[in-house]
Amino acid sequence: MGGRLSAEARRGQILQAARAALVAQGHLPLAPERLAAEIGVSKALIYTYFPDQADLANAIAAEDFARLTADGLDAAARLDELETAAVASAEIYFRDVCAQGPALHVILRDPYMRGRLAPAVAIARDRSARPLVRRAAKALALSPAEAVGAFSLVVAIPEEAGRLVCHGELSPDAGLELCRRLTAAAVQSLQSPDGR
Repeated sequence: MGGRLSAEARRGQILQAARAALVAQGHLPLAPERLAAEIGVSKALIYTYFPDQADLANAIAAEDFARLTADGLDAAARLDELETAAVASAEIYFRDVCAQGPALHVILRDPYMRGRLAPAVAIARDRSARPLVRRAAKALALSPAEAVGAFSLVVAIPEEAGRLVCHGELSPDAGLELCRRLTAAAVQSLQSPDGR
């Protein structure tokens, strides 16, 4: 199982095992011993590719953001109307969480990763989040801090719905409908006088 692989294939194998472990565990750190045993290599080899937890988490997050960008997340976040942009972005993120698990959520919310995100990962995060946050601040008359808070709460909808589907607790169709409806309702509630 641990035979000779190219460096790229070995790195991918480690990332795949790490993503699965992160989704199952729900938090950092990941035990390098466990990853090594799972793929049949030495712990030293894990450290050769990823010297610390931040390197490993950043590599997973970079892959996730690259996939989300390829799936149209950045374009969806820039759609003209706030509710349309929020729902389209939520659908893309929901589908990704269903397929890959909530690894990106775990990484971005883990206290260990505060201040340890790689610059490229932070740029990718901001490239998709910033247009929605700015539009929400302007359209809903929110302060920047309120807009970030609203964004964080709304993004929890596709994360949780996707997690439920990923773990077999909700059907994909029901999860998608729930994601769409709750995201739209959240944006609408912020637009109403009672939502503030």
